[in-house]
Amino acid sequence: MTNVPDNLKYTKKHEWARIEGNHVTVGITDHAQEELTDIVFVELPKIGQEIKEGQEIAVVESVKSTSDVYSPVAGKVIKVNSDLENSPGDINTDAYGKGWLAVVECTDTKSALLISAAEYKALLG
Repeated sequence: MTNVPDNLKYTKKHEWARIEGNHVTVGITDHAQEELTDIVFVELPKIGQEIKEGQEIAVVESVKSTSDVYSPVAGKVIKVNSDLENSPGDINTDAYGKGWLAVVECTDTKSALLISAAEYKALLG
């Protein structure tokens, strides 16, 4: 069964967001990593990069396909998970922990793209 932590927000494109003040940590959901299967490469954004809500923030490549990851919020990338460059499989084993992609500093954490855990679970069926 797909893990959908209640303390996170989600997008309909299968990203998750952990909101802590004006910092939003972004990653792909457990469902997304299950669909992609074995993740072999991650292209991360650059620190300092300005991101618009809904803009591509990263690319995740698996043995099966390549998938764009979109930022659920607008702001500036202040941190990236460089550990994924050597261990992209961390997304498969710990999507909500060691598998995070980037932290965005934003002025407004209210985003039309974000839905609750209950809404995301309903989307998955």
